[in-house]
Amino acid sequence: MRKCIAYLGTILLVFLFLTSHVFALSLSQKYPSYKYVFHEFNVDDSYIDDAEFVYFVSKYESKMKRFYKRSLKRGKVILPTMQGLLVNDGVSDLFIYLSMVESGFSTSAVSPKKAVGLWQFMPATAKHYNLTVCNSYDERCDTVSATSAAIAYLNKLHKQFGKWYLAALAYNCGEGCVQRAIAKAGSKDLSLLTDEGSKYLPKETREYIRKILLVAMIGENSSLDFARSTNDTLDGVIEVEVAKGTLLKKIATLIKLDVDLLLKLNRKIKNGIVPKEKERYKIIIPIEKVFAFYLRYEIPQTIKKIKPHLISHYVALGETLESIAKSYHTTIEEIKTANHLTDDYLTLEQFLVIPVSKKIFENTLVGHK
Repeated sequence: MRKCIAYLGTILLVFLFLTSHVFALSLSQKYPSYKYVFHEFNVDDSYIDDAEFVYFVSKYESKMKRFYKRSLKRGKVILPTMQGLLVNDGVSDLFIYLSMVESGFSTSAVSPKKAVGLWQFMPATAKHYNLTVCNSYDERCDTVSATSAAIAYLNKLHKQFGKWYLAALAYNCGEGCVQRAIAKAGSKDLSLLTDEGSKYLPKETREYIRKILLVAMIGENSSLDFARSTNDTLDGVIEVEVAKGTLLKKIATLIKLDVDLLLKLNRKIKNGIVPKEKERYKIIIPIEKVFAFYLRYEIPQTIKKIKPHLISHYVALGETLESIAKSYHTTIEEIKTANHLTDDYLTLEQFLVIPVSKKIFENTLVGHK
């Protein structure tokens, strides 16, 4: 009888192993964006096969997809500015997903531990990074101030630990917690640090990094439209201008985009080199990369003409550049400059970047909380 039970147990273990392995294979196929996501967080590609990560995805995938959609809707107006600040200060714009997991992009989010804002700063940490916290004003709820403070903190953590995923872990549980976990594990390996049996890190932190990686995979799959690999026309893209002779590989590096995807989006450009017949040419990039492009591929005289705060806008029926400019108290020229428009023609649901004053930005933000 014991032999029979042992035999059945072995069969069950083999079945579970094979099932997990098959799901892992389907996971890498379902989320080809994982390579880019893992690269940005310094996570080894092999983590896609980590049994506990695979199990986490299988259990929470549907829930996190719903969370992603709700958060994206809530944060639509502030995301461009947040992404712009991140890439401008040396932090991958994929850390936008850390903020998503922290707050769901609610500027007024408050945790049970009294952490506040998009990046969930505790009062002591906020004070350390020069954020004003008082009865009449709390800069943890200010998009620009809080994001700038989060960038400073993440850069400090990265310098301390040397890996972006370790910076993310420390952001959640503290520097001392991560240092002790590394010392106990004798390794910085993510699979080992998040091992459910060893429990080197708190359960909340183990799930925290998995949530960030999962929503990032969901988000990048969606924004880069990997799911439509057989379709020549992709949604969620925008045209920008580059100088003659520009290498698409260089642009891909600047905006941290997979070069193969950029080449796919611009099949009209042969050999990955922009022609030299004209001074400038239009290329296509994902909308989510537009701020990285503006900040890294600068045209000095253009940058000076636009206001410092940027929000996103989708063209509605009957709207014109004039009506949109009037609505946001900006100018047609600034909108055209920020979006590299050569004429006044707009299409329904066209994505635009709108340069606005700080006052308009804050008023718009309040209306979207």
